[in-house]
Amino acid sequence: MAAEQPMLQLDATNVYADAVGDEHGLKPQEVQALAGRIAAAHAEIESRRGGDVGFMELPYDAAALSAVTDKASELREWCRNFVVLGIGGSALGNIAVHAALNHPFHNLLPEGHPARLGAPRVFVLDNVDPALLDGFLDVVRDELDATVFNVITKSGSTAETMSQFLWARDLLRREGCQPGRQIVATTDLSPDRSLLRRIADEEGFFTLPIPANVGGRFSVLSAVGLLSAAVGGVDVRELLAGAAAMDRACRAEGLAANPAALYAAVLYLFYGRGKPITVLMPYSSALRRLADWYCQLWAESLGKRDGLSAEGVFVGPTPVGAVGVTDQHSVMQLYQDGAFDKVLTLIEVERPLGDGDVPICRGRSEPELSYLAESTFGALFAAELTATRCALRDKRRPNLTLRVPAVSARSLGELFMFFQYAVTYSGCLYEVNTFDQPGVELGKQYTYGLMNREGYEPPAGAPCRG
Repeated sequence: MAAEQPMLQLDATNVYADAVGDEHGLKPQEVQALAGRIAAAHAEIESRRGGDVGFMELPYDAAALSAVTDKASELREWCRNFVVLGIGGSALGNIAVHAALNHPFHNLLPEGHPARLGAPRVFVLDNVDPALLDGFLDVVRDELDATVFNVITKSGSTAETMSQFLWARDLLRREGCQPGRQIVATTDLSPDRSLLRRIADEEGFFTLPIPANVGGRFSVLSAVGLLSAAVGGVDVRELLAGAAAMDRACRAEGLAANPAALYAAVLYLFYGRGKPITVLMPYSSALRRLADWYCQLWAESLGKRDGLSAEGVFVGPTPVGAVGVTDQHSVMQLYQDGAFDKVLTLIEVERPLGDGDVPICRGRSEPELSYLAESTFGALFAAELTATRCALRDKRRPNLTLRVPAVSARSLGELFMFFQYAVTYSGCLYEVNTFDQPGVELGKQYTYGLMNREGYEPPAGAPCRG
């Protein structure tokens, strides 16, 4: 891949005191004071790269890319519905890619429509709500023989995903379909570590590996996210090229040259000044679901009871997703006039429709509406973003802007890699293990007990299922 510079730009103007005032803004010297800790974090990240931390190596895995694109090409010849079965990091990245890079009404377009790019419909079932599963069957039952289920779980034993797998395999068997052809398993490479891998080997399912040093919430640029993207018509090579460009930028030493390190430092400083809520607000309908992915990345990586050197630290910022301009008419009232406990990150897309735009009105309009009628939706959208940024500044609300030229495979790859590096630097600053999630384990154990799994007990006072 060519060593190109990233398109993404970080604008931190509105976090400083000269923009939002001394009480709520930072001084440049406060940020610079973290240079030593950022340098130490940089050295640690570099030393672990490709060892126990592998997300930054994913853009260069040619073998994985070839396996994904070959399988996607084969599936696109006959598959009419591609269904991801997964949860958390095995689903949120897939949803974000599909929402960002496919047509906003992809699944509603008729088969053969040029905007479908020759792709099947793409579904991500990221819940075990029976109403969701039953409703999904209403959509695909008549095309079940042309439906592929991609089961994604690194451990191969996630209760939610494996229950979906049992349901899908049983359904295919009962309907006379071909589970061996219609199930793709994405899981750990080792049968010793993954029950799903053992089942796949026994039943002949096609499999794709999840690297041992890549956790679920960091796996979107692995086969976890790439297969559904490629099947859906996304240029996964460009997605990885964008990620590679940002990887190079985030390996730079020093706060001024490293956007992810600067972003982490700014949010860390605000956390220490009583602003523990970090809001990601893309001004792009296509990037709405990126905010969901971001929330998991931030929450599971940084929300920890115990630190690296001390127990009972109970740290972690609270991530919140929003979307412009929709949420200007819902939560922006709180963000501008509520408690001073938030920092907003806005994502600006300079050309939402590429080189095109949509006129608001081509004919006559009422005089009172001429200011709208004579303009375009792109101009209105840009004005709303600028107005929000300025209003937040004038209300003394710190905010950053991430700016990309357009929503593209390349810019999305950059965003994924940027946030993964930023949360890794953040973990070093908070002195927590960025890559574990012990807090979710107790709920899992209680669930196993409530489902009568051998060796597990239900929570005290809860009735067992019969």
